[in-house]
Amino acid sequence: MKKGLETFSTRLKALRIAKGVTQAEMGALLDCTDRNYQRIEYGETNVPATTLMILADYFGVTTDYLLGRSDEMS
Repeated sequence: MKKGLETFSTRLKALRIAKGVTQAEMGALLDCTDRNYQRIEYGETNVPATTLMILADYFGVTTDYLLGRSDEMS
């Protein structure tokens, strides 16, 4: 996993689990395959800014929180 994606991946997975959503459901939300979502969550791929905004809105957190640039969720 790329160093810069480690915090993002950890926080994304924790938010998904806390909300009780499966990886398949997240793939559907982002209009991508289950495998593509897994690659996002495992830090194997970068995400476009629009995807980052969708994720932040869905989980009710800031993009800075997801990216590890802030510990403040909102």
